[in-house]
Amino acid sequence: MAHAAAQKSTGIEARTGGQLLADALVANGATHVFAVPGESYLDLLDGLYNQRNRIELVTCRFEAGAVHMAEAHGKLTGKAGVAIVTRGPGACHAAIGVHVAFQDSTPLVLLVGQIPMNETDRETFQEVDYRRFFGPIAKWVTQIDEAARIPELMAHAFDVATSGRPGPVVVALSEEMQKHLASVPDIGPGAVMPAHPAPAALDRMMDMLGRAERPLAILGGSGWTAEGRAAIRDFLVGNDIPVAVSFRRMGLFDGTSAHYAGDLGVGADAGLVAKARESDLILAFGTRLGEPVSQGYTLFDFAGRQPIIQVHQDQAEIGRVHRVALGITADVNAFAAAAAALPRIAQPRWGAWRKDVRAAREAQAKPPSYDGPLNLAVALQELEKVLPADIIYTSDAGNFATWPNRFMHVREGQDFLGPTNGAMGYGIPAAIGAAITHPDRTVVCFVGDGGALMTGQEMATCFHHGVAPIILVFNNGMYGTIRMYQERTYPGRVSGTKLTNPDFSRFIEAFGGHGEVVETTDELVPAFQRAKASGKAAIIEIRTNPEQVTNRATIAQLRAQATKA
Repeated sequence: MAHAAAQKSTGIEARTGGQLLADALVANGATHVFAVPGESYLDLLDGLYNQRNRIELVTCRFEAGAVHMAEAHGKLTGKAGVAIVTRGPGACHAAIGVHVAFQDSTPLVLLVGQIPMNETDRETFQEVDYRRFFGPIAKWVTQIDEAARIPELMAHAFDVATSGRPGPVVVALSEEMQKHLASVPDIGPGAVMPAHPAPAALDRMMDMLGRAERPLAILGGSGWTAEGRAAIRDFLVGNDIPVAVSFRRMGLFDGTSAHYAGDLGVGADAGLVAKARESDLILAFGTRLGEPVSQGYTLFDFAGRQPIIQVHQDQAEIGRVHRVALGITADVNAFAAAAAALPRIAQPRWGAWRKDVRAAREAQAKPPSYDGPLNLAVALQELEKVLPADIIYTSDAGNFATWPNRFMHVREGQDFLGPTNGAMGYGIPAAIGAAITHPDRTVVCFVGDGGALMTGQEMATCFHHGVAPIILVFNNGMYGTIRMYQERTYPGRVSGTKLTNPDFSRFIEAFGGHGEVVETTDELVPAFQRAKASGKAAIIEIRTNPEQVTNRATIAQLRAQATKA
C-alpha cells in the first residue's frame, strides 16, 4: 500500500531498484558498462536489459579487466567509465582498477553488488565492508540501501568522479534493495561551470615567465580535451617554451614538435632530467609533480628554491609536496584557453635553451646499435611510419614500455593510455576498452610477456564484441623490470623472475584471431600490415633479446656495474 500511495502522490510509475539503477546510468550519460555478471546484482542486469538500446553492456572475463576497460573509456571520453562487479571476490579483483583510476585521476564509477542488509556483520557469504576496503583508494565510497535514494546517490557519484581532481567512486548495492519499488524521478548532471583562473594569477604568471631564462613546461594530469591540448600547445609554442610530459602522458603534446622535450617519468632520459634541474622556472600544468615525475622526489627542492608555477583542478594538490611560487586553481582546459589568449612574450630570450632541450630529446631518440637480429628501436620507428594518424596506443607496465616511450612519438590527434600507477595487466583490457569506445580507430597495445598473461584472457572479449585491437607482446621470458633491479642489487642471483610462456601467436589463433611472430628488425612492419589487413584481433609476438634487459644496458653491464660498486 505504501508503494501504491507513493506512486499516486508523485504521479511517477514505481520502478524496482534494479531498474532505477539502470535508468540512473542513462540519466548521467553512461553509454557503456563493463561487467562480470554476478548473482548479487541480477536485478540491475535485468534493468540494463530494458536499456540495451541506450547502454552497451560489455561482458568481460575478469573483474580487473572490466575495470581497466572502464578506466580506458573514462580516459578517452572525459566522462566517468562505468564497471559493475559482484560482491566479495569480484570486488577484490576490481580493486586494482580502482587504484589505477585513483592514481591516474580518471573518472570512474564502480558498482558492486552487496550482501542482504539483514546479514551484515555476520561474516556472511562474500561479505566485505566496502567503505573500509576501498576508502584509501577511492574519492568516495557509499552504499545504497533504499531504492528511493538511487537517483540522488548515483547523480552524486558521477559528480564526485568527474569534479575537481577526477577519480573513482565505489557504490555498493544491497541485494534486496534492488527488488524494492520506488516512485522517484531520475536525476541527471547539473550545469556546473569549470573553475577559471584568476586574471591576477595569469598576469603574475606572465611576469614570472618574462623574467625567466630557462623555462620548462611539464604537462600532465587528466581531463584534457582536444581543444584544451590545442590551446596549451598554442600558448607554449607561441612563447617558444620547451615541453616535457609527465609519466605516461605522451598524448598531451605532439612528440614530433620542435618544442617537445620528452617524457619525464620512470626511465626518463638523463639529458632531460639534467635540463629540468637547470631550469629556472617550471610550468607544471595539470601534473601533481608526483614521485615518477620528480624522479623519486629528488628533482625539485621541497622548499621551493626552484620556482614552480603549478596549475591544477584541485587546490589541495597544489604545493602538496613541493612548495610553489605560484599556484593556480583552475580547470586545465579553461586555463589553457585563457593562457592561449594572452599576449606573447616579445622576443623570448630562451631560444637557444629551447633548442638545447630539444637536442637532448633528439639524441636519445636516435637508435643505437644492439646485438642480435632485432634492433627494436629501429623496428618501432619503422612501424611508426605506417601507423594511422588517429591511432590509440595503450601500454602496460614494465621495462618493455621504455622502448616505445624513448623511440616512438605520439603525434597530435593520437591518444596514449598507460597506467601511471604501474599496474601490470592494464594494457590489453585498456586496448579492448579503447576499441569498444572508438571502433573506427586503430588501437595498438604494447605489453610485456608478464602482463600479457595477467589479463590476456580478455582477448575473448574482443571476439564477443567484435573489436580488433593489435597487441604487440614483447617477449623476453622474464619479469624484466624486477630482473633489472635484481641484477643491480644482487648481481647474478636470479630468483623468481624467469618465465615460461606460450606461443602467443597460437594463443590468439585459438580465439580465432590473427597471430604473428617477429624475430628480426625488418619483420615488424609486414607483420603489422598483415595483422591490420586481417580485420581480426591480433597478437604480434616480438621475441626480444633477454640479455638486452633495458634499452640502455645489458644484463652483463648491470652485473659489472653492481660488482664494481
